Amino acid sequence: MPYIEVENLTKTFTVAERPDGKLSALRGAFKRTKRIVTALDGVSFAVGQGELVGYIGPNGAGKSTSVKIMSGILHPDSGRCVIAGRTPWRERAAHVATLGVVFGQRSQLWWDVPVGDSFDLLRVMYGVGKQRHAARREELCAVLDIGGLLATPARQLSLGQRMRCELAAALLHYPSLLFLDEPTIGLDASAKLALRDFLRKINREEGVTMILTTHDMDDIGALCEHVMVIGHGKILFNGGLAELKTAYAPLRIVRARMVSDVRPDSPSAEDYNIPGAERTEWRDGGVTVYFNPAVIAAHEMVARVAELLPVGDISVGEQDIDVITASMYEKLAL
Repeated sequence: MPYIEVENLTKTFTVAERPDGKLSALRGAFKRTKRIVTALDGVSFAVGQGELVGYIGPNGAGKSTSVKIMSGILHPDSGRCVIAGRTPWRERAAHVATLGVVFGQRSQLWWDVPVGDSFDLLRVMYGVGKQRHAARREELCAVLDIGGLLATPARQLSLGQRMRCELAAALLHYPSLLFLDEPTIGLDASAKLALRDFLRKINREEGVTMILTTHDMDDIGALCEHVMVIGHGKILFNGGLAELKTAYAPLRIVRARMVSDVRPDSPSAEDYNIPGAERTEWRDGGVTVYFNPAVIAAHEMVARVAELLPVGDISVGEQDIDVITASMYEKLAL
């Protein structure tokens, strides 16, 4: 039985629109035009216990509405949502006791209170024993490197420091389900890598089910094998990340750096046409060759590039996940 079952969820909102024109504010005080916005339109999916799922889509697609319903904050207009045998908005107290949430744009830390005091307040709210809480806090402080921040009020933290403290706060009560909304927003490269490593560790060792919503596709590529794509309130893709790449970016790439200057606008550029290449991009003393692995094997394309070009360094890889999602959004008209 899936840990999360969502079936035919619908949710609409009524939005008031102000009339156009110079006297719009005055006219709007007496007459308002209302518009119905469909945030979710028959959304269905299932997530197994211990999965780390990427939930992606453009702004306004329905991601936040879905997460708020699964968190018990919103009631759907219709449909069914069962998490660990509970309906979130009907059994909210029991549900949130097993739930952790990290919102990149919102804080669960008290703004003017030292971080350590916020952690103590959360211990009382979730009913965690003092010894269990102390052990968990010590572990999280060590892994996330926030021990030196416990005496600092949240308002004095940098964004990267606050996000590490937010993650610790969400995990203090040993949740079995974690919602992560843009958890790496504003973090530098080293902090992102450390956070990703920590999330993988928690997912692997504690079996925490995670739903990750983000626009940072590097996070998706580094953490998630299962991906769901939502657009216009509908689930447009639900499957493996490898399937997504195959469906919307089937080409692989060979990147080569030259030992001597080879310019695509040089008179000899035609001498460097590479058989089997779908397209080539010349830039900064190197070339990126796109090829279809169903047509030509990677090792054969590497051999052709190395034979035809004065190569100093060469590598094979997949297209950037940002390119994949941009291609998907374009094809699906999102």
